[in-house]
Amino acid sequence: MSQGDSTQKALLGVQQSLLGKQWVLSEGNDRLGMAFSQRLGIPEIVGRILSSRGVQSDKAAENFLEPTLRDSLPDPSHLKDMDKATDRICQAIETGETMAVFGDYDVDGATSSALLKRYFDALGSALRIYIPDRIKEGYGPNVKAFQTLKSEGASLVITVDCGTTAFDALEGAQEMGLDVIVMDHHVAESKLPSAVAVVNPNRLDQDSSVKSVAAVGLCFLLCVSLNRALRNRGFFKDRSEPDLKQFLDLVALGTVCDVVSLSGLNRAYVSQGLKVMANRRNTGLSVLGEVAGLSERPEAYHAGFVLGPRINAGGRVGESSLGGRLLSSDDPHEAKIISLRLNELNKERQEIEARVLQEATEQVESRGKDLPPFLLLSQEGWHPGVIGIVAGRLKDRYHRPVGVVAIDDEGVGKGSGRSVSGVDLGTAIHGARQSGLLTAGGGHAMAAGFTVSADALSQFEAFMIERVAQQMKESDYTPKLMVEGILTPAGASKDFIQVLSQLAPFGMGNPTPRFVFPNVKVINASIVGNDHIRCLIQGEDGKSLAAIAFRSVETPLGDVLLSKQRTLLHLAGTLRVDSWQGRETVKLTIEDGANV
Repeated sequence: MSQGDSTQKALLGVQQSLLGKQWVLSEGNDRLGMAFSQRLGIPEIVGRILSSRGVQSDKAAENFLEPTLRDSLPDPSHLKDMDKATDRICQAIETGETMAVFGDYDVDGATSSALLKRYFDALGSALRIYIPDRIKEGYGPNVKAFQTLKSEGASLVITVDCGTTAFDALEGAQEMGLDVIVMDHHVAESKLPSAVAVVNPNRLDQDSSVKSVAAVGLCFLLCVSLNRALRNRGFFKDRSEPDLKQFLDLVALGTVCDVVSLSGLNRAYVSQGLKVMANRRNTGLSVLGEVAGLSERPEAYHAGFVLGPRINAGGRVGESSLGGRLLSSDDPHEAKIISLRLNELNKERQEIEARVLQEATEQVESRGKDLPPFLLLSQEGWHPGVIGIVAGRLKDRYHRPVGVVAIDDEGVGKGSGRSVSGVDLGTAIHGARQSGLLTAGGGHAMAAGFTVSADALSQFEAFMIERVAQQMKESDYTPKLMVEGILTPAGASKDFIQVLSQLAPFGMGNPTPRFVFPNVKVINASIVGNDHIRCLIQGEDGKSLAAIAFRSVETPLGDVLLSKQRTLLHLAGTLRVDSWQGRETVKLTIEDGANV
């Protein structure tokens, strides 16, 4: 049943929670879940959740629980232009050409660039990493950067996580005699840029099972293709063939941080990549973990919320090149210097983000309760490095797609948008670009970036409101919180969480199982940090459970949690084992609440 299907019955009668959502029990098939339990020897709750995730057969269930590259990795040659890209790179490797990788400034771009550099290093071929400055150069390839690489002797450039809509820049590269290969996963138009090869599973003429793969996952497929081609050419006759599995930690990190669906190949990438990450063989990644205080075995959570934000901080508010340099470095001293710098930049990013979020929220609140289906917020002086995060925060708070625009002194707005399930934001942004309302724009269903003139903001907003309203109507969109079942504080044990961990890794497309704790009291609630609330919840049997509600101060949920009245509540959230100074405790992350 779709996210927006309003015919679903509200769990515990919660039609509108404190955060404005209807609570719905995930549609697990009890009989199928029981069958999985009996035939595969797994707990019944795991079988039921598998069925709710769309798993229909024993074989699919086995692949879900133990994803392997052997079962999930497709032949790279099924992707259009992959063989062209492979042949051109092999030629460059064999003849000793100077090559460069041009990457985006986010984690996907950094991991993609570092993956290719490490692979080329293993082959004995040099590869220069070029990451554009977010403020000075903006997103994607540009002619000036290509001129710089050409002047340095490069004859071939591989763009990663960008390039599909960089028509002018790639035409300029062609005119200066610079070959370009595009490795990208963003939504494409019917027209493709001038390039030796455009490898993109989301090309309109491409039929592929890996359309949801991140750029780093696509680059791993390129490495698979290169290994095979070089083997057939006899390149490894007198040298060792690179073991590609050693690079899966980078693939896992980029896949999680780009918030792509953790299903199929992506699930195998992350599951196997986290095992490689635990071995701490990547010097830069290992040192960054130490600086961030990561001492436990890494999970998808750590990749997405501990390591990823620090790598992203360089591209957002500091030096764009830091992430790629760190992840491709084997020098512990260099890695320590970069990691400390990224940690500082992450703190700076948090401060800037908090200010922009507050000002953007004030803009929304000033509009009253009757909000449009698409929110567009803009202001001069906002830092373009944090607008994507702010758009995501506002999307979660107001349950609709949001675009946030930072306007510079020349009246040019750099925008970033985040969407909700059922609304394809990337398609809408492409429509606005093709209508002449944007000077640049692209993305995918849940996230997009764009450039817009301040003078065109009102027209762009009207266009997006119309497009988003139509999509919401077609999908019958209603904000919902999907939960797996009802639990008590006494039932939230480490053993229970261990059972649920069989379903990991968790992320987009396979969320951490969420449970409702009914009829509980909140005790000892207090504010920690700037806007988080820490508390204990107590069940009807007197058993208690530690809990935290992130970024909940001055929200309807936060107001109730901090209330002294201690009225009964239903609380919904996810569970994890928190390790601190050698002690392990179960903690509930509260995501929503409802009055009893």
